[in-house]
Amino acid sequence: MDERADDFMQAAIDQAKKAQAIDEVPIGAVAVYQGQVIGWGYNLREQSQDATDHAEMQAIRQANRYLNNWRLKDVDLYVTLEPCSMCSGAIVLSRIRCLYFGASDPKAGTCGSLMNLVQDPRLNHQVDLVSGLRGEECSQLLKSFFKDLRKRRKAASRKPRP
Repeated sequence: MDERADDFMQAAIDQAKKAQAIDEVPIGAVAVYQGQVIGWGYNLREQSQDATDHAEMQAIRQANRYLNNWRLKDVDLYVTLEPCSMCSGAIVLSRIRCLYFGASDPKAGTCGSLMNLVQDPRLNHQVDLVSGLRGEECSQLLKSFFKDLRKRRKAASRKPRP
């Protein structure tokens, strides 16, 4: 594991907090090459109304542009939540070297929860995987966001309508 992994996960958490600040689900990601963050992103699906606007996709796109290459074979990706099938597919297709994620996603995660797409030996590339990095903190960020969202929706439903 990278000796600066904790710092890079903090950078992903900082990205997740940017999503939270605009009322998006707080998921963040950073792409790291030679010890430097070269791509970052946070969930923007609600803002953009684009189903593909996930944190991982943004970080991968920025890393592609930075390196001027679709192959990210020496890039590590840090994500606060276990990637979904779309993002796992993009991680494999872009040849990410290692994926670090915080919280597991038992409903949609495809890096060990529902399946392990990033290490499937039938594919032409397998990604090294480190799960649970600052997992409790990442999980708590999501739990508090959804708890607050439910509270706000409940309060809004109690307001009398004109």
